[in-house]
Amino acid sequence: MKEDFLHYLWKFQKFNTGNLTTTNAQRLTVLAPGQHNHNAGPDFFNAQLLIDGQRWAGNVEIHIKASHWFAHAHQEDETYQSVILHVVWEHDTDISRNDGTPIPTLALQPLVPNAILSTYRKLFSQSKCWIPCEEQLPRIDDFVRDHWLERLYVERLERKSQALAQQLEGLGNNWEALLFQLLCKNFGLKVNGEAFLSIAQSLPFSVVKKCAQHPQQLEALLMGQAQLLDTSQGDEYYLLLRKEYQYLKHKFSIDSPATIPLKFFRLRPSSFPTIRLSQLAQLYASRHSLFSEVMSANHLHKYYELFSVEASAYWTRHYTFGVPSSIRKKQLTKAFVDLLILNTLIPLRFSFAAYQGRDETNTLLELVQKLPAEDNRVIRNFATLNVPVKNAQQSQALLQLKNDYCDKVQCLQCAIGNSILAQGPK
Repeated sequence: MKEDFLHYLWKFQKFNTGNLTTTNAQRLTVLAPGQHNHNAGPDFFNAQLLIDGQRWAGNVEIHIKASHWFAHAHQEDETYQSVILHVVWEHDTDISRNDGTPIPTLALQPLVPNAILSTYRKLFSQSKCWIPCEEQLPRIDDFVRDHWLERLYVERLERKSQALAQQLEGLGNNWEALLFQLLCKNFGLKVNGEAFLSIAQSLPFSVVKKCAQHPQQLEALLMGQAQLLDTSQGDEYYLLLRKEYQYLKHKFSIDSPATIPLKFFRLRPSSFPTIRLSQLAQLYASRHSLFSEVMSANHLHKYYELFSVEASAYWTRHYTFGVPSSIRKKQLTKAFVDLLILNTLIPLRFSFAAYQGRDETNTLLELVQKLPAEDNRVIRNFATLNVPVKNAQQSQALLQLKNDYCDKVQCLQCAIGNSILAQGPK
């Protein structure tokens, strides 16, 4: 038995509420269970009760045993003197306020139906399962599941928005600089994401904007900060970029290149850092109002237009410096742009709208629901449980569900877990 289960029982009144009495035989009617408090202090605020016909408004505290009141030293905390009801599973002692007046106590153990207890124990005893509810999940109503997944996706955006707010503060509230850093990281994907981010962090964004007036300058700057221009020998294009980089370093007093080494191993050639950095340079060279265009785009095709860029001409015949290859344009693919939209542009727009006091949730939901679902181990495992994944909003929500609820066994804070408990054993 866990205390959060008692919170669930009280919050949703999942016990026999007819003819309630306290442990000292006072008649009790619950008019409102109160607001669940997830921070310090009593567990529920502003509950409304009738105790022996007298109306009370105040706080409710919940424990497995009544004696836990003393174990948690509530008798020494003035915050708990306003408690009007002590809800417990087992009543093993009486509790009083500091002035000696008794605090009414409700014991839940004899009031909870066996069906709910049985379902609860089954749900929390399956420690060897991939997720606790994998047996019951396929039977969950589609509306309950889909509505919860939509809420989870917004929750995921809210969490990302908090992280972006901290990153933005370190950039002096420069949203354009934040977009540049986010794009850099995502252009590097998982393998080189942190290395690409370190490149962005090694450069003042004002320098990036100035160099973006000349694509070759920006490419030289990014390649140089990535330590890809460190040798004094190479082909003509390499030496041209190296010379350009040395000039830019002196002109803008740039001293420190990125410190995280780039990786080429086990990458497809089209994802080599050289190609991605050139594509990024071409993007900023061709879109001087990129941030405002990203914030105002309301259709996917607009994003595909914005990110319709390819690496510079040299890379048509190369994947790395000095090694010729067959002729092939190195353009950003639709699948890659989809990842940028999902992992960078939508979270940034959500955060920017919140910063301005606007709500763009519905617009962003429409966008993400048009993106294809991700394909990874978590999503495939949910598919084996007959959970359909129609789009990227649902795949992102399932990642949130698995990481923040299933893995942490937070079933009582999950709408799916609540639905299973309400259904009882099957």
